[in-house]
Amino acid sequence: MAGGSYVGRFAPSPTGPLHAGSLVAALASWLDARAHNGHWLLRIEDVDTPRTVAGADQIILQQLATCGLHPDAPPVWQSQRSALYQAALEQLIATGLAYACTCSRKDIEIALAARGHTRTRHAELVYPGSCRLGPLHPMSRAQAWRLRTDVLLAPHGPSPGGSSHIIWHDRRLGPQAQDVAQAVGDFVLQRADGCWTYQLAVVVDDAAQGISHVVRGQDLADNTARQIWLQRCLGLPTPQYLHTPLVLGADGAKLSKQNGALPLDLSMPLQALNSAAAVLGWPAQTGTVPEALAAWTAMVAANGSPVAR
Repeated sequence: MAGGSYVGRFAPSPTGPLHAGSLVAALASWLDARAHNGHWLLRIEDVDTPRTVAGADQIILQQLATCGLHPDAPPVWQSQRSALYQAALEQLIATGLAYACTCSRKDIEIALAARGHTRTRHAELVYPGSCRLGPLHPMSRAQAWRLRTDVLLAPHGPSPGGSSHIIWHDRRLGPQAQDVAQAVGDFVLQRADGCWTYQLAVVVDDAAQGISHVVRGQDLADNTARQIWLQRCLGLPTPQYLHTPLVLGADGAKLSKQNGALPLDLSMPLQALNSAAAVLGWPAQTGTVPEALAAWTAMVAANGSPVAR
């Protein structure tokens, strides 16, 4: 399968070592890149500094190396790329697409209640645009920056009353659609504590690194419409997306560090890789790790997807 322009990536957050669910996404993205004769990059997404665990990045690098998943260029750390995110934010501010917001969570809940909106437990708070015309609390020093979703993107700039209805195609899940304004509202680009959000950092970095294909866990599929909207606001290309099956914990929820996912046991790396491959629908392999990876790469190349059909 030819694919000289293919550039993929794996972008873990260093909130702890990789677990079984992380390895599924890492293996899928690596296999897809190899099957397309492309490049596979590694990006450490450490912009959420309060959640970053010291030393976890080095553990992740070692875990990937033990599994034979080697990047084609030195890894990059998002914490070292703030200038890129600042430039993107300033571009959005200059074009009237981003604005300062001083709303607290309580402010948002009150504004939504005044409009008759009730929120189901754990559902996302849809931001009502309270600070679009100016900060709700002008004297507040703590302010976040939000991206407008109520504008129409046109060659000569934004105009009111536009549609943020995003339609996109997932290589595994098929056609997808979301109205960002209705589902999320104006979302945060930089938090009040100064931390850059996942949405801004991932969009800027994917473009800066020339990422053509994003392969990641299905739990991130809901973020895709927001990211496509932000790409359009910044005039950046949209990669192809594929969201992989999730590994579920004992409680039926996505396996994560928050619900007690254990770090990978890599005393037998092939066994861990076979478990990850099984989630993707590929048969177990014997022999060495390089031999197993080569066998799965051939299967993915023939299938056209890292997830077996």
